[in-house]
Amino acid sequence: MSSARVLYNHPTLPIDMAGTNKSPYGVATPSYHPRTTSISPPEVADSATTSGVSSTGGPTFSGGSSDYDSSGGASGIDLMELLNDRLTGSFDPIPLDRSLATQAQTSGALNAKHRELLALQAEAQRRLVSSRANFADGVKAAKEVKRDLEWTQKRVNALKSKTERKYPKQYKMAKDRCPSPSD
Repeated sequence: MSSARVLYNHPTLPIDMAGTNKSPYGVATPSYHPRTTSISPPEVADSATTSGVSSTGGPTFSGGSSDYDSSGGASGIDLMELLNDRLTGSFDPIPLDRSLATQAQTSGALNAKHRELLALQAEAQRRLVSSRANFADGVKAAKEVKRDLEWTQKRVNALKSKTERKYPKQYKMAKDRCPSPSD
């Protein structure tokens, strides 16, 4: 079972855009999508002819020149120029410029804070080294004080026992008048 495929090529007509809105950029756009524009296909040139039936069995269209030749199009408008004008009219670079400026300012502020943080870290490292040196000096001084106190305690104990042996009466009287905290 073989079926023949029939192709019909009909020139299309422009679509009526009755519900167009004016966008904020001054370009007429359809109401269903704010940034879509409609462009009609080029009209058929007078030299184009239609022949009866193609080899596949259906009517065909053949033009005398390229179908999308911009020089002989509908009313002589250059398609690239039209698209460029529409794009230029619909694209507003001001929000992009503002966001780029905001990004640059934010990046600068972030870099400044990063440098400030690095400076504070370096200062904290210097202070830590200084604090460690001060702590080491304090530990050394505490050990010296402890050693001196131990020596002084030994010396006081030695003098106390020597005084108790040499002057027992006077020592007992003094002890009764001023008892020591350990007794």
